[in-house]
Amino acid sequence: MKNKRGIAQAFPNPPRGIAVRRATVFDVFDISRVLIRSIRDLCRADHLDNPENLSRWSANKDPASVRNWIDSGAILWVATQVGVVTAVGGLSGEGEISLLYVDPDHAGRGLGTALLHRLEEELQTRGVSEAHLHATKTAHSFYLAHGWHDVGDPTEWHGIPQFPMRKSLRPAA
Repeated sequence: MKNKRGIAQAFPNPPRGIAVRRATVFDVFDISRVLIRSIRDLCRADHLDNPENLSRWSANKDPASVRNWIDSGAILWVATQVGVVTAVGGLSGEGEISLLYVDPDHAGRGLGTALLHRLEEELQTRGVSEAHLHATKTAHSFYLAHGWHDVGDPTEWHGIPQFPMRKSLRPAA
C-alpha cells in the first residue's frame, strides 16, 4: 500500500471479512456496546472486577457520550464483520491513539490489528511522524508486538495502570 506521497507502507490489508471505516452517529449504540463489553470482559487485569473502577472507566461510554464525541469532531473508526461493529478505535490530540477496543466475542481474529494499522495510517496521512498512547495492562503486550515502545514509568488513572508508549510512523529507509 502507498500513502498519498507515494511512499510504500507496511500496513497489511484487513483479514477477509473485516471492513474498517469511519464511525458515524448511526454507530453510537454499537460503539457503546463494544466499549463496555470489552472493558468489562477483556480488561479484568486492569479493573480487577472492582465495581468502582468499572464504573469510572465505563461512565462516559454510553451512547449519548459517544454521540457527543462524534458531534464534537472526534475521529472514531470501527471494524465490522458482516456489517456488525466488532471493534472501535479513536484518535485525539496531535498523534494520540485515544482508544482501541474489541468486542470479547470477536477477540483474537485480527480486528484490533486491522484497526490499529488503520489508525496509524490515518495519523501518517495527517503528517504525524510519532504516535503516542497510554496502554492498559491488558493491551500492553499487544502494542509491544506491533512495534510500540515504552517511554516512561506507568502512571495511574483512577487506580488503573497506564503505560505511556510511542511509535515512529516514519517510513523505513
